[in-house]
Amino acid sequence: MSVIFWLLIGLLALGWLWTQKLATDAERAVPPAGQRMPVAGGMIHYTDQGPRDGQPVVLIHGLAGNMHNFSYALADRLAGGFRVITIDRPGSGYSTRDRDELAELPAQAAMIGEFLDKLGVDKPVLVGHSLGGALSLAMALDRGDRIGALALLSPLTAVMPGPPAVFKSLAIRSVALRRLIGNTLAAPITRLTSERVVSQVFAPEKAPADFLVRGGGILGMRPSAFIGASTDLQGVTLSMPAQVGRYAAELKVPGGILFGSEDALLSSEQHGRPMQAHGLQFEELPGLGHMILVTAPDACADFIRRMAALAR
Repeated sequence: MSVIFWLLIGLLALGWLWTQKLATDAERAVPPAGQRMPVAGGMIHYTDQGPRDGQPVVLIHGLAGNMHNFSYALADRLAGGFRVITIDRPGSGYSTRDRDELAELPAQAAMIGEFLDKLGVDKPVLVGHSLGGALSLAMALDRGDRIGALALLSPLTAVMPGPPAVFKSLAIRSVALRRLIGNTLAAPITRLTSERVVSQVFAPEKAPADFLVRGGGILGMRPSAFIGASTDLQGVTLSMPAQVGRYAAELKVPGGILFGSEDALLSSEQHGRPMQAHGLQFEELPGLGHMILVTAPDACADFIRRMAALAR
């Protein structure tokens, strides 16, 4: 065999070893924070805080994220008056899913719906950020009679021609290639580029210096994070056209959308303002970007409280 072949094998082996170390370090820095509940197709990792008789609020993070995106600043601001349930989406953080098909929005919605039913949660306010917003809308469409209200932060609501530039490396259709890269090269590359990627996600604002640990960003060094996010991207791409086609006739849950006016990942003019036609309120925070749940937690908490007051 050629020298190039053996060099490639050596590179992949080194990548695998480095990946194992990065994953171990990440799990030591950010271990599981809550409890796990089995559901059909996987396991949901979650925290449950605040008064048991408080109005339930479910926090659902976005692509390549985890529950710590919310626990960084927002969850505690709500827990004084609400029952706050923060989850890792199926296939993200410490939650699992058994099959790639479960990354599609209706399947994730069903898994989270089963989780909420088992937890005895009725009429929750769904707070979905980014892709979590699309998932919240999927739940509102599929189980609208069991959802109280929507409070969506920088949500994905429309079909996109392609992923934002920062997420283009996740656009891998081959299942085998996705897993090969995830287990060998993705984590080392993420380690080397993490500062630049995080700055792009937060732009035009500056990312907090402690976001990688306190905000859970370091969990992106695990193979499951890359594989899960890449699969999520494929799943949402397949799901969104049909979902968007249902808004006009089927979206009945009250609520609203809050965007940063300078969001560099999702345009408020494409994903926010048009949803007024489907009954959702629309608000903007001047000069802010995509990660308002971290950079403007007080404004987000106020918005969530006002949307919760609309719950049926």
